[in-house]
Amino acid sequence: MERLQSIIDYCTELLTHGGIFFGVFLVFLECFIPMLPLSIFVAFNVEAFGFFIGSIISWMGTCIGSILCYVIFYHLGDKVQYWSFFQKIVQKIHIFQKISFTHLVLILTLPFTPSFAINILSGVSKVSIEKFLLSLLIGKMFTIVFWGYIGISLFHSLTDIRSLIYIGFTLIIAYLISKGISKYMNIE
Repeated sequence: MERLQSIIDYCTELLTHGGIFFGVFLVFLECFIPMLPLSIFVAFNVEAFGFFIGSIISWMGTCIGSILCYVIFYHLGDKVQYWSFFQKIVQKIHIFQKISFTHLVLILTLPFTPSFAINILSGVSKVSIEKFLLSLLIGKMFTIVFWGYIGISLFHSLTDIRSLIYIGFTLIIAYLISKGISKYMNIE
């Protein structure tokens, strides 16, 4: 346990010295390299910069990375044969072509959803930029707050009933917000 704490302290110190842009960049990279752990990057940002600033840094990084990933696949999806492979899959299952705003928010809110895949599917299936952007901004806010709340003690938190209640509460709030915005802005 002492060794783990020294590793955490060392990584936090590196992140603190790297600054806010380094914290944003780490989370940004996770949008393009899905094997990188978003939860750990958010936890380190929260540890290094405090809960509020660390969460904002992480939220900005994941939103910027997700938007860039979406835009790349939105514009290049038709032109590159490899991307059109994704488009054929999406056309067959029709999930992302007709996905509602509320469902997209909920999918992006779930902390274990592979956002890389959601960004690609949303771009290739031509989900409107307005729907994707609003869903992303709302959904990722809750995901980042969740990972900031869980922090370094991930395994302990997943066995803690309070974390499971928090996940449920977060999903309900995200659902209600997305329903309100959907009705107000007439997005579906």
